[in-house]
Amino acid sequence: MNRYRRRTLALELAMIAGALFVAFPVYVLVNLAVRSTSDTSSPISPTTSPTLDNFTQAWQQGGLGGALANSLLVTVCSVAIVLAVSSLAAYPLARVTSHWSRGTYLLVLLGLALPFQLASLPLYQTMRDLGLLGTPWALILFYSGLQVPFTVFLYVGFLRALPRDFEDAALIDGCTPLQGFRYVVLPMLKPVTATALVLNAVAIWNDFFTPLLYLSGSTQQTVPVAIAGFVGQYVTDWNLIFAALVISILPVLLVYFLLQRSIINGFAGGLKG
Repeated sequence: MNRYRRRTLALELAMIAGALFVAFPVYVLVNLAVRSTSDTSSPISPTTSPTLDNFTQAWQQGGLGGALANSLLVTVCSVAIVLAVSSLAAYPLARVTSHWSRGTYLLVLLGLALPFQLASLPLYQTMRDLGLLGTPWALILFYSGLQVPFTVFLYVGFLRALPRDFEDAALIDGCTPLQGFRYVVLPMLKPVTATALVLNAVAIWNDFFTPLLYLSGSTQQTVPVAIAGFVGQYVTDWNLIFAALVISILPVLLVYFLLQRSIINGFAGGLKG
């Protein structure tokens, strides 16, 4: 029987302290979001008379409905393209062991080392020449290329940890490599797909610089840019800003909780590879 030792107590106290450290900003965020603007007490003190008026005002004054729709369109389309392209690209990179495969994989990983800010000016000029500035399709095209290297890295690591027995059996039965991938390999990629989905969705949903650059001057904005508009016009009314932040967090938080188990399994499998 394992005894309860001082080391166990110390680990538990450390975990509790870590949880409190992470939960404290969330508490302040929600506490101020439901607080009336007339309440000038400390942000740490609990709100005695919570109200939902801040959410209503933030939704109406910040145009969060349209911003959420734009963010949802950009995120869903970009993530769908990234997952499709990355899974198809990672399959031969993980299974073929020739020199060209290794070289191509290293070339793809080079995209993780190079900051996208280096290409901001030529990409902006390209979007302008294509007539996509001021539209969500510029963001979809940008993210579809930006997130592929990282997603391929996740898929390749997970695929290398999977046995090839099922694929070989499918090929012996007459399946083509593409059919083997679709009907045999793809269902086994569910954990890492969920991981890649959430990580890419969070990165795209929270990005501020790219929408500010490509949608500047247009009426179509994403959630981070719409929230930033509160700072200039409602600089003293932080309750509206925090309420808008809570609204923006809820969609991604919901997706994360729904896919939590698959995310952990997929990330662990990718690390093994």
